[in-house]
Amino acid sequence: MLGFIGLGVMGAPMCRNLAAKSGQEVRAFDTDLDALANMDQSAVTPAESVRDVAEHADIVFLSLPGGPQVNAVCLGVGSLLTHLKPGGLVVDFSTTPVNLARDLNQRFLARGIQFADAPVARTREAAKDGTLAVMVGGPEQVFKRIKPLLECVATDISHCGEVGAGQAMKLINNMVLFQNVVALAEALALIQHVGLDPQLAFNVLAKGSADSFALRHHGMKAMLKNEFPEQAFSSEYALKDIRYALRLSEEAGLFLHGADNAKETIKKAIRAGYGKAYFPVLAKVVAAVGAASSAPAESAGKKKDEAR
Repeated sequence: MLGFIGLGVMGAPMCRNLAAKSGQEVRAFDTDLDALANMDQSAVTPAESVRDVAEHADIVFLSLPGGPQVNAVCLGVGSLLTHLKPGGLVVDFSTTPVNLARDLNQRFLARGIQFADAPVARTREAAKDGTLAVMVGGPEQVFKRIKPLLECVATDISHCGEVGAGQAMKLINNMVLFQNVVALAEALALIQHVGLDPQLAFNVLAKGSADSFALRHHGMKAMLKNEFPEQAFSSEYALKDIRYALRLSEEAGLFLHGADNAKETIKKAIRAGYGKAYFPVLAKVVAAVGAASSAPAESAGKKKDEAR
């Protein structure tokens, strides 16, 4: 039997796909009882607790908000470490600090349990369609064991190295994405300032060297439509991930100016009240800062004209 803990925006559709395509029963748990009740897939059995999942499943998948939640599920009261049987395997789809993945691996190995970090990338639509990208960290034999199950939720699966490598790759992926989105927000602000049609401008960018996944998804599907729903990858989640990436860069002795700028822009969006909104909402604060900074210049110009 398989286990699945964490039925949020990404976890719920991933759990459904795993149950539908693996041919195995999935025992699922979430502290949100509504999320658990909505798991109507026939092969999904609701569990009463993390312990309930651990005592029944051989392989347990996690899809949780971040490091603290993963740590609690793996090491806290009624945890996987305490109740999962030797020979079991934990696969973490969450995005966490690299050092946490490595620490958990050591603790699980001491009890005869295998561990792999396997954070996912792409959108919630990809989670529903089973077309995610997965970056895996773990021994080759573990990767071979879980690859057929990962194919239930993803179309692009990369074995990045030993435990921690998947998390490192995911953090780098998101670091690049966030900087791309900040660049798009700045481009959009300038596009609007000079009077270009935003849709036309983004279409032109998509035909040139500025084309990107961020442009086609975060730019065209969110920024242009001014749609930043709350049931998506939020500004708060983005801030968590960019902080993890910057922590990793500090450990490497690097200061990454672009990533730090992205962090500060995301923080501005949160301070402006957009913490729960889909993170491309940072375009709103970039445009607002631009408008505010141009106002004094315009006023000064008017005063000069009046003086003449």
